[in-house]
Amino acid sequence: MKKPLLTLTILLLTGTFAYAEDQPLHHHPLMQDMEVTKDSRTTLNLRAPVREHQLSMMREHLQAVNDIISDIARGKFEDASQIAHQKLGLTPEMKKMCNRYHNADFRKLGLAFHQSADELGDVLKTGDINKSLKALNATMNYCLQCHATFRQ
Repeated sequence: MKKPLLTLTILLLTGTFAYAEDQPLHHHPLMQDMEVTKDSRTTLNLRAPVREHQLSMMREHLQAVNDIISDIARGKFEDASQIAHQKLGLTPEMKKMCNRYHNADFRKLGLAFHQSADELGDVLKTGDINKSLKALNATMNYCLQCHATFRQ
């Protein structure tokens, strides 16, 4: 890229970001043609430290799912099974943590997610890729349902 073009690009980007910081997202020029919808998901009204911990746990769950997919792709079903049980399953610690949430629907969904992860772990031990992917899909559906229903 030529230097004047690079300079122009940097100026345009920094101007766009500076503008974006001062404007609501729906007023941003790049967002004008997009329909803005209100987030109608149920808020959990968590205190900041609890919210940060919960978000951190979800990121760990996402990493575990990614590791499971990687292990399935490499035919390492036993390793994938261990991850499902240890990092996603309904361990005593996970059950205790889920039961701390006041929202009964969120708690119920969380417990069902972790139970499905244990079922996933059991299926993964069979080494059957089709059954394993179906079980992974069932577990991921709990993630989708939760994220569609609740927000921080």
